[in-house]
Amino acid sequence: MPGVSGWKSRRPWPAVVVVWVIAAVLILVGGVAHVVDLVRHGLWAHAWAPGWLNLYWSSLAVLDPLAAVLLLRGKRIGLDLACGVMVTDLAANLYAAYGLRDSGLLAEPGLQRIVVFALFVFGAAPFVRRWLVQGPLSPAGCRSGPGTASGPGW
Repeated sequence: MPGVSGWKSRRPWPAVVVVWVIAAVLILVGGVAHVVDLVRHGLWAHAWAPGWLNLYWSSLAVLDPLAAVLLLRGKRIGLDLACGVMVTDLAANLYAAYGLRDSGLLAEPGLQRIVVFALFVFGAAPFVRRWLVQGPLSPAGCRSGPGTASGPGW
């Protein structure tokens, strides 16, 4: 099982693993899309959007893959980062659709996908989170002592 060293001592339910892997893969797909935009168009991929919004979307080229890798390693901070990214990405895309493009949910398939994925992540997070270990970057992960035999605990 990938990332077994990141899981708590008990093995998670197969359904938890499936949800966890789907979330990580889809977050990684989003990160790849942002990397492609960055490579093709640079930091200002969307000429119609303000600079701060373009910079935010460009930052997802790093944040999405980071969240996915941490999730796949079984780290709770990866799920926390994924939830944070989804909240801000959803807010940014809602602002872009409604505030900048005078559009809406029904007219924006990309926004529809983000809403559905955000609901998936937020709905699954409480069930998956309890199976993930806290790392040194987690709020409650500031613990002392040596790491596990498989690594430093992060």
